[in-house]
Amino acid sequence: MHLLFQFLRIIDLAGMSRYRWILALLAIFYSSLSICTASIVRPISDSHRSAALELFVPVDESFGSLENTYEALRTLEILGLEKTYDISRATCKAVLETLGSSPSTTKDLFYALKVNGILKCQIEAINFEGIASNMLAVLKNANSLPDFYYSIGSLLLIKKHGFKVILPDSDGAFHSIKALSQSDGRWRYDSNGAESSTYAAGMALEALAGIVFLADSEVDQSMIGVVKNDIVKLFDIIKSYNDGTLYFNDKYVHSSDYKSPLEISAAVVRGVTSFAEVSSGKLNIPGNKILGLAKFFLSIGVPGSSKDLFHQIESLSCLENNRIYIPLVISLPGTVLSLTSRDQLKVDVTTVFGAAAPPLSVKLVQAFNSNSEGKPIIENQELHFDKENSIHYLDIASLKMDAGKYKLIFEVSLHNLEDESKYATGGLTSFSAFFTGSIKIDKGELAILNSDGGSAETIEKLDLSKDSFLSLSANHLQKFRLSFQLTTPLGHTFKPHQVFLKLRHETKVEHLFVIDSSARQYKLILDFLGLVEKFYYLSGKYDIELTVGDATMENSFLRTLGFVELDLPEPPEKAAQPPPQPADPYLRYGPKEEIIHIFRAPEKRPPKELSLAFLALTFLPLIGFIIGLIRLGVNLKFFPSSPGPAAFSILFHAGIAAVLLLYGLFWLKLDLFTALKALCFLGPFLVFVGHRTLSHLASTSAKLKSS
Repeated sequence: MHLLFQFLRIIDLAGMSRYRWILALLAIFYSSLSICTASIVRPISDSHRSAALELFVPVDESFGSLENTYEALRTLEILGLEKTYDISRATCKAVLETLGSSPSTTKDLFYALKVNGILKCQIEAINFEGIASNMLAVLKNANSLPDFYYSIGSLLLIKKHGFKVILPDSDGAFHSIKALSQSDGRWRYDSNGAESSTYAAGMALEALAGIVFLADSEVDQSMIGVVKNDIVKLFDIIKSYNDGTLYFNDKYVHSSDYKSPLEISAAVVRGVTSFAEVSSGKLNIPGNKILGLAKFFLSIGVPGSSKDLFHQIESLSCLENNRIYIPLVISLPGTVLSLTSRDQLKVDVTTVFGAAAPPLSVKLVQAFNSNSEGKPIIENQELHFDKENSIHYLDIASLKMDAGKYKLIFEVSLHNLEDESKYATGGLTSFSAFFTGSIKIDKGELAILNSDGGSAETIEKLDLSKDSFLSLSANHLQKFRLSFQLTTPLGHTFKPHQVFLKLRHETKVEHLFVIDSSARQYKLILDFLGLVEKFYYLSGKYDIELTVGDATMENSFLRTLGFVELDLPEPPEKAAQPPPQPADPYLRYGPKEEIIHIFRAPEKRPPKELSLAFLALTFLPLIGFIIGLIRLGVNLKFFPSSPGPAAFSILFHAGIAAVLLLYGLFWLKLDLFTALKALCFLGPFLVFVGHRTLSHLASTSAKLKSS
């Protein structure tokens, strides 16, 4: 993947929009050929804990169904995050309802007991003897593997809660489950012609382990031996990848029955490790198969779904401490090492959860360079052990390693003989690593050659270790030559993955040329006479860009070398036209063209003095009105004294004041339409209150005259 990212980065820098999709496909194809010999597996880390906190989020203090709740709680418990959420109140209520309800299914009871085993709910009022009696009745009449699995699992959980559970006919139950087994180690779900399943084998082994644990007397050892042979047969049909990763899978007829290889492998691991815990002796399963299963679970990385994360974490928890073999995972903290920085080659050996491994040694058995043609560069180098950081390391500066891609083969050796029967190391383990270095670039040269035998007209020396800018000129009868050498830190010829030259015309038409190597030198000769059609007969300035890039080259570059002024012949009548250049999408965010607007010249207005004179004239009516009021002798003798007429009189005078205020506001800030709207309301109001006021005054005046 590092090569792929580097390749796409070079493509993006080069701006090859027309060729990008082709080169991207080539990069993907190349990366598929460059996959490490062993899958990059690393122990469970904080990334899994962060994913668990994102995937398992309670809603209203609940994770949903009891099955989902158990998966969430169990995953968080294994990862040490069990105190993250407090869901005891709502979840324990659901547990009590399930355990106290008679219509509950065996599956619901099974998961309710599992959840209670983690949360420790207050369930003193629950009749566990009654639940155990019901489960024994279900077990007695069971005719399918799920009935056996959930009833036995529930009885086992009740016994672990401290209640007495006696399995009266353990041999009979054992034989009933064993009758569903097949010759290849798989099991059927029931006896009614159902197809055999690897997932069912995991359920059956877990149920058989429960029977052995619950039995009041020792189960027939011959039957235990038969089941052990079935387990060996089951591991004979295990699937594998080329890197030693192992997994279980099933063939499905109906899509509704589909279970992923992760889910199937997890079921088998739970069943096999559970049966190994209760059986005497050791199961005859090779350690490399247990290690292969561990690699499968770890190679998934961080799953994106909560159910996949549960299966991964619980399966690895079963493998972390089992009676068969505890897998030890070898990993490289870094697969890209710098020769310039003198990085150390570090190897980490831990259990699947990152616990420290027992005393052991790590040896670099062989190291192959991708260009070494099968001959190892390094052999039998013992790695040093850093006790403080619990990591094995090797100084690569003293190994005379050159820049390039290497295949590293390691071997882990346990110091104590008793550990060899407890831990699985897997023998030889191979990884791919990249050793990067600064590549020496010298003997750079640009030349314009004549067509008469290749004599040079212009030769310019190039220092490609720094920026330089050259200007050249040529016509269609001449040739262009570029040459340089690339040397590794140890003086060997270096062959990067991307070496190409780009000529860009001033009209943005681009031409790309791959530069090949020969005789320890990279050389490109362009005959302009044969390229006039490809160049669309476009004369003018062509910018010269050189790109040299590789995943192991620390000083990869894309550099403008200068330009060449080309004088090409006139195009014939039917010559091909240059392709239209795609518009730059970022131009839409650039500055817009300035809009030039000529405003209309202002109209002529009267002199300022004349305007002020007319303003004074507008105040004359108001002044005359005030003088008239003074002359008439305004008084309040006839102002109504009774409440009703007095209110109408006050409203009438307030309305007149409001109209005057509206006139003032219209003069200062209001527009005509707003003033008319307000006047439409004030006008009828004044007519009404004025009519009532004047009617009262007329009535009062008539009474005075009559009296």
